[in-house]
Amino acid sequence: MFSGIQEILLLVIIILGILFLPRILNRGGSETREAVPRPAIEISGKMRLAVAVSVIWPAVMAAFLKPWEQNLFRYLYLGVGPVALIWMIYWVLTGFRKK
Repeated sequence: MFSGIQEILLLVIIILGILFLPRILNRGGSETREAVPRPAIEISGKMRLAVAVSVIWPAVMAAFLKPWEQNLFRYLYLGVGPVALIWMIYWVLTGFRKK
């Protein structure tokens, strides 16, 4: 009974040691960190939402239409097609806005 608890506690101690030991050891270092450059592309909240919906929509449509059992073309038109169409429209409109 107690051996199971001891094993769990030992695993928790090992995980905490892996996570916190490097932080504790680096505090005494006199090295200064260099500033990390910001990424060239910043993704807005709307763009993150669009990417998330682009992944979720085909997955939901696959769950409902089951293209592996029935017609694959129906899934391509209703699942992947709208996502591809919306991204193409976004791409074209962004091109017109840049000029």
